[in-house]
Amino acid sequence: MTGERKVTITAIAREAGVSVPTVSRVVNGRSDVAPETRAKVEELLRQYGYRRRTHAPGDRAALLDLVFNDLDSPWAVEIIRGVEEVAHASGVGTVVSAIHDRAGAARQWMTNLRARASDGVILVTSALEPVLHKELHRLGVPIVVVDPAGTLALDAPTVGATNWAGGLAATEHLLQLGHRRIGFIAGPPRLLCSRARLDGYRAALESAGVAIDESLMVPGDFYHETGFTGCRRLMELDDPPTAVFASSDQMAMGAIEALRQRGLRVPQDVSIVGFDDLPEMQWSAPPLTTVRQPLAEMGKVAARTVLRQARGEELDSPRLELATELVVRASSAPPPERR
Repeated sequence: MTGERKVTITAIAREAGVSVPTVSRVVNGRSDVAPETRAKVEELLRQYGYRRRTHAPGDRAALLDLVFNDLDSPWAVEIIRGVEEVAHASGVGTVVSAIHDRAGAARQWMTNLRARASDGVILVTSALEPVLHKELHRLGVPIVVVDPAGTLALDAPTVGATNWAGGLAATEHLLQLGHRRIGFIAGPPRLLCSRARLDGYRAALESAGVAIDESLMVPGDFYHETGFTGCRRLMELDDPPTAVFASSDQMAMGAIEALRQRGLRVPQDVSIVGFDDLPEMQWSAPPLTTVRQPLAEMGKVAARTVLRQARGEELDSPRLELATELVVRASSAPPPERR
């Protein structure tokens, strides 16, 4: 078997020493295959880069893979909503997976990807191993990365938001209200979007002539729990902040609960600003001031981009950033001493 694109199920079956129907069952993900046989066939499929379908340039893609680290967030739901809207309008199916930053899960996803011959992949804040990046490249699968984790081992277009500008706007809003002790709860440092929001926060303080206090910056991971523990840590400082900028809405909600448990009111005692503008934030108590990130639109742009790649079209730009917007609601107000 010499040409990756010319490999057939019959050739795979011959080399594996099994029947053609057995290989077909493995390719289609059926469970009625012995584990040893499945492993042998999958290794040959991987080795020869077998893909069930191939399309000539100009053909419409028929299946997209949308891959997250996890799916336990309304943030992910908004991305899915955007991707699915474009995919549905284009007559394309969508497969959603979560790899949970585990090598085993990522490798299993890759095996499944080869079996179903996906025509495009959208990776969302997912850091695949370099060997898997190389495998995607070898298979010639079009890829788009949403909120890239860092420098990719794979040349792929990316879609993101103006995270630095969003961090700047959130912090400037609090400074304009009169706050000078502004806490910051960071996102995962491996993500470019997290680092950009932190840089925007620092830039706003420097521009206003406010000294940067490292004790006011605490780690987080975008989820409620670290918003809660991070805010509690900030409030235990000898000189606690009068405002907190949490770099995700979920962490902002955790911060509000930490304040409530300490008997502090939002915004009368401490102001809170989030990032994302998830749909339910306008109904939180109080409604959350936040930076709107166009999550559904990011999903749409990513889907359009990977479909254009699958059709062999040239892209206008390898890096797209959609604008963020500060949304002022009731969780931010001047600090108590100015009332």
